[in-house]
Formats: sequence, C-alpha cells, structure tokens
Amino acid sequence: MSNLDHLDTRLLLELVRDPRIQISELADLLGIARNTAQSRVRRLMRAGILRDNGRELDLEALGYDVVAFVTIEVLHRELDGVIGSLRKLDQVLEVHEISGRGDVWCRLAASDTHHLQSALRSVLRIKGVIRTETVLALHEHIPYRTQPLLEKLVLTQGTP
Repeated sequence: MSNLDHLDTRLLLELVRDPRIQISELADLLGIARNTAQSRVRRLMRAGILRDNGRELDLEALGYDVVAFVTIEVLHRELDGVIGSLRKLDQVLEVHEISGRGDVWCRLAASDTHHLQSALRSVLRIKGVIRTETVLALHEHIPYRTQPLLEKLVLTQGTP
C-alpha cells in the first residue's frame, strides 16, 4: 500500500501491541478522533493490510515481499546467546528450536533480496552461528491459523 502514512503505521503498531484494544482507546492513545481511528482501520482492512478481524498484518501489503525460512546450525553452548541476538533483529518474525538438521529455525521478512541478504549476513555474524540454510517462500497458500484446531476441540468435547 503506497499511501501508508505515519498515522497508519502507528495505528498498526498499537493493534499489534494490544490486539484487544478498543477503537476509542486507540483513538485516545494516538490523539485522534474515534471516527478517524475507525475509518483508518476500515480502510486498512479493505486494502488487505489488516487481516483476521483487524489484528494480523499482510506483510506483502506493507512492502515486505520476501519471506525466508532459515535453518541455523549453532554451537550448543551459544544457543541462548544466538536466540537473544536473533530477537534483536527486526526482520526476524519468529524463532523455534528444532530437531533434525540444524538447531534453530527462523522466519525472516525482507523488502527485497538485497534486504534479505543483509539480514542473513547479520545472522551469520552472530557469535555461535556455524552455518545457515535459507529457503524462500514463493507463495502463501494457507496463512497461520488455529481455527481448525479449535473447531476439532469443540467437536470432541461435545455439548455441556
């Protein structure tokens, strides 16, 4: 969305910080009228930037067109430090300790391949990182979801 302004990004940040925030609280926090906050949220939802009831963001719509999954091999005595360092990188979306090939898996977002390369170099400079393997996401077919799990729980628990 090319016309995303400072107020839009502040609004998105507050929604991410507190997904349960009410529109009136959001307006007060940002120092704007309630109707302005409501109309901005609606516009961002229509543009596809806000998904799933206005609390999940479409990274591509924000200009982060590249998503990569990085498997990182780590010196085990440095694992906590590596995770702490990954936490400081703004392009890191999530980090998991894994079994199998590699020790840590993380998801990165980047605006283009040069931005991704810069992030990967930052990861490789972290003390304790031995090597990385990167896979690029070409298309998101199923976004992160929990609804099917909850629906199954409802069915298996039955009616009280």
